[in-house]
Amino acid sequence: MTLDSQQNQQASALADSQVLQALGSAIATVTIVGVGLSLTMTLIALRLAEQGYSARAIGLNPIAGGFAILAGAAFVPALARRMSVRPLFFIALLTSSLSLLSFALTDNYWAWLAIRAVFSGALSVLFVTSEYWINAIAPPRLRGFVLGFYMTSLAGGFAVGPGILGFVGTAGAAPFIVATAFFALAALPIVLWSGKVPEIKSAPPVPVLGFLTSDPAATFAGLLYGAIETASLGLLPIYALRTGLSPETGAFFVTLFALGNVIFQFPIGIASDQMDRSKLLLSLAILGLCGAIAMALAGPSHFPLFCGLLVLWGGIVGSLYAVGLAHLGSCYSGPDLASANAAYVMLYSLGMLVGPPIVGFGMDIISPNGLFFSIAGLLLLYLGFVRGRGQRQSAG
Repeated sequence: MTLDSQQNQQASALADSQVLQALGSAIATVTIVGVGLSLTMTLIALRLAEQGYSARAIGLNPIAGGFAILAGAAFVPALARRMSVRPLFFIALLTSSLSLLSFALTDNYWAWLAIRAVFSGALSVLFVTSEYWINAIAPPRLRGFVLGFYMTSLAGGFAVGPGILGFVGTAGAAPFIVATAFFALAALPIVLWSGKVPEIKSAPPVPVLGFLTSDPAATFAGLLYGAIETASLGLLPIYALRTGLSPETGAFFVTLFALGNVIFQFPIGIASDQMDRSKLLLSLAILGLCGAIAMALAGPSHFPLFCGLLVLWGGIVGSLYAVGLAHLGSCYSGPDLASANAAYVMLYSLGMLVGPPIVGFGMDIISPNGLFFSIAGLLLLYLGFVRGRGQRQSAG
């Protein structure tokens, strides 16, 4: 072996090591953020309930956050170009930490609403930046696997967060301080193992409508997932109550839905590396449609079957986000990828805002199976639009 070939191999190994370090640090950071975020969201809802606020008032709080994410994500590519990715990440972590400490200083509802908007704006920076970071440096042949691992880690972080409240309680400033500590800890992987960090040399605007029309299978997957995930997490407990089951069973249904999301990210992520991701998204939507109808027909009266279907269905619809994100990563690069990621997070946030009211309305009309029939309708609209758009492009 010549000296030049040895040097090339060493350079390649170093580059691979830097990519692995960067991917590991970004995923570890977002996982820790997920722990602190889920702890915070559960804590805020419980504290507001303890203060006697109505369900409508409690529901308004996350909606304010959703609007902040929707608005904030559009500015992330330009901010990342001006100050680079790593400093922007640290500023977002610092802003999130200060916001959490601010929650501990007051119990005023309107002050919390304002703090929640600032907190969510910082979160939009964290998630757009981290997903661009991961998508930009992931090896193309393993992009689906990497994003599947990212979503699995994030889901695991979300699952751990609420459980911490069982140890620290919900009263006083202590739980907010613990959540702040997690956000501070999230900076550690970036400091120690940041490795290769992508830079944005230009920052075009974020044309959401342009991404919707140019690649609807991927971009609408983000919106669809936001609608289904938020509606399912919020309304599965209501579904349980309307079928005569206990609140604890409703919480168990949410756990099963989340468990499917954790289990199926890896295998579906690997599958997305082996096949056309547009076709995989359509397949997931078809399976999700069939699963929603099957659960409505089975119902809790067939409890083991219903629980098994819920895990399977949660994994199928939960994979829409990661596969859509991987598809964008294979279609765009550089500043265009940063804009695509920002648009994707904006559409996910839009789904969070419109999903629960639509599905809740359907549930009021057809109780309780309107939950699944409404979600089936959303999946059917997705399939119809994407197929129709594909046929028009082929004809053109």
